[in-house]
Amino acid sequence: MDRPDLTGRLIRAVALTFCGLLTAGAALAGTAPKDYPPPIRAAVHSGMKVVRMFPAVSGLTGWVLSRQGQYTMAFTTPDRKTMIIGILMDKAGTDLTSAYGAKFIPKPDYAALFGGLGSTGYIVEGAVSHAKSTLYVFFDPNCIYCHLTWKALQPYERAGLQVRWIPVAFLKPTSAAKAAAIMQAKDPEAAFRDNESRFNKATEDGGIRPLSNPAAASLSRISENGRLMTRFGSNGTPTLVWKDKAGVVRAIYGLPKLSELPAITGLPKQKINDPDLARFE
Repeated sequence: MDRPDLTGRLIRAVALTFCGLLTAGAALAGTAPKDYPPPIRAAVHSGMKVVRMFPAVSGLTGWVLSRQGQYTMAFTTPDRKTMIIGILMDKAGTDLTSAYGAKFIPKPDYAALFGGLGSTGYIVEGAVSHAKSTLYVFFDPNCIYCHLTWKALQPYERAGLQVRWIPVAFLKPTSAAKAAAIMQAKDPEAAFRDNESRFNKATEDGGIRPLSNPAAASLSRISENGRLMTRFGSNGTPTLVWKDKAGVVRAIYGLPKLSELPAITGLPKQKINDPDLARFE
C-alpha cells in the first residue's frame, strides 16, 4: 500500500481497482454495447471492457470495467447520463463499493499465479537449506510498512522461515533505482538488509543509495513484478503470498497484525519486543 492509510483511501476514492483473471463468462445480462449508457460507451471506446453490470442502490447501475487485467468499479445514474467512480456509502457509513466489488469482481486465481513467483528475481532472507516454511513478500524499497513487516518477520526467520522479497517500485521517484541497486548488488541479500537497517522512518526512505544508471533488464523485471503483484489482487505493498498447511495459496496486502504471523508463517508465535510494532498487536 503501504497499509490502508490515508494515501490508500484516497487512491480508492478515485477508483477502486482490483486485479485477477478476466472471466469470459461474466454475465452482461444480454446488453449489447450499443445499449450501454453514453459514459460507459465512452469508456469502452477509450479501451476499457465491460465485464459485468448489476443493479445497485438508489436506482444506480453498477459496472465492472477492465483494462489490461485491472478492474474498476463504476456506477451510472438512473438517467444514464453520468458515470460515478469512487466510494459509495450508505447512511450507516458502509462502503458499498467494496461490498459490490467483493461480490462481482472476478477473483484472482492464486494457484495459477503462484508459479510465476519463481521468476521474479526475489531476494532470499532467513533460513536457506532447511527452511521450515516459505513466504513471498512484494516490497517497495521506500515502503515504511514493508520495513515494519521486515522487522516483524526477523524472529520468524530465526525460527526457520525463509522470506523471498520481491522488488517492485511505485512509491517514490527513487524506488526503481533503489530496487535495481538491491537486485544488481554482488550480494543482494546484504544490499536488501542495508536498505532496511538504515531505513529513515521520518522521511520514509530506504537506506540504500539509488543507482544512477540502472540496467534496463532490472527495470523491466521490477515492472513485471509490479504487474504480477496487481494480478494477485493487490494495489500496494507489502503484499504477502504463501501456501498454508493445506497447500492452499493465500495472499494479503498490508502489514499483518502480529497475531496473524503464526498462521502466515506456519511457525509458532515468536516473541517480538520492537516498540515500532507495539501498535500492530
